[in-house]
Amino acid sequence: MKEIELKYGCNPNQKPSRIYMENGKELPVTVLNGRPGYINFLDAFNGWQLVSELKKATGLPAATSFKHVSPAGAAVGLPLTEVERKIYWVDDMGELTPLASAYARARGADRMSSFGDFIALSDVCDECTARIIKREVSDGVIAPGYTPEALALLKEKKKGAYNVIEIDPAYVPEPLERKEVYGITFEQGRNELKVDDALLSNFVTKNQNLPEAARIDLIISLITLKYTQSNSVCYVKGGQAIGIGAGQQSRIHCTRLAGSKADNWYLRQNPKVLNLPFLDKIGRADRDNAIDLYIGEDYMDVLADGAWENIFRTKPEVFTREEKRAWLDTLTDVALGSDAFFPFSDNIERACRSGVKYIAEPGGSVRDDLVIEAADKHDMVMCFTGIRLFHH
Repeated sequence: MKEIELKYGCNPNQKPSRIYMENGKELPVTVLNGRPGYINFLDAFNGWQLVSELKKATGLPAATSFKHVSPAGAAVGLPLTEVERKIYWVDDMGELTPLASAYARARGADRMSSFGDFIALSDVCDECTARIIKREVSDGVIAPGYTPEALALLKEKKKGAYNVIEIDPAYVPEPLERKEVYGITFEQGRNELKVDDALLSNFVTKNQNLPEAARIDLIISLITLKYTQSNSVCYVKGGQAIGIGAGQQSRIHCTRLAGSKADNWYLRQNPKVLNLPFLDKIGRADRDNAIDLYIGEDYMDVLADGAWENIFRTKPEVFTREEKRAWLDTLTDVALGSDAFFPFSDNIERACRSGVKYIAEPGGSVRDDLVIEAADKHDMVMCFTGIRLFHH
């Protein structure tokens, strides 16, 4: 197929809309079900690049959950712990395939942001992965293929309108890429930078002990940032992004946003949260909203209002600020990547509060010495990659 007509562009008033290749070439994608839109394809193509690179870098199946041209989560297919299975709502599903584990982790890290996501999978979608996708609120999925059982399940979703895209994994784009803004064509070389160990060789801190698991996590953070709208910062632990701060004008706001998401991910694992007495009728999305509220600072108001009776069987215990801080203090060995240098040491101080031990950032700030000093104060391991990863 040489072009695909879209319902409309970014907004319903933006018509006509289509995707096509220059010089009449065949598109590398086939729509197997549904009618993907303009933003769906932007998410799909960015997500596909991300998971393809994660698979090449780690050798593991990879998945990402995209929303508005930035990942809400990204992960590789490592086994889930029992606690992770519970907080990702897959504890009732039996054994998961590696690809299903990757998507459960990508979706589960920031479930609020992943609501209504577009999914990208590095491998052929299997039935187990499709069963997770089918039960979540999602706009569509892109993968290099689908088993017959998986495709049948996905075609049942959204009353038969779920978007399913198959991409040719052998497709290689042209080295130059173009886009138009205000009728003016922009052209640049594609960002073909390979994110590998070479970017993690310039240690600038006194502590230079980078374990294998942390090395993989830093690679995951940098690849994720490569396809995240800038400015961006990404926290990673155990093979999955646990907090992504995207599209912020200030670096510290990226670090705070991503850190707050990483904090929420970890707070969900606290026994008080794991054992919340939900009413049986409450679905996953409403549970996610209630958990986010319970973790937040204003939950005392909800308890006082009596609104808890619509969500829980019994009134939950208060999760105090002191209890939350004590729990967060047990989060350790988190990796953090930044798509550009840290201009001030306040980023290091905020990262430390969310258990960051390992950092990869380009370096090049006039205050690099102060940033390194702050990292040394907390016995962190920090590499200067020398490479900026802006994405727009």
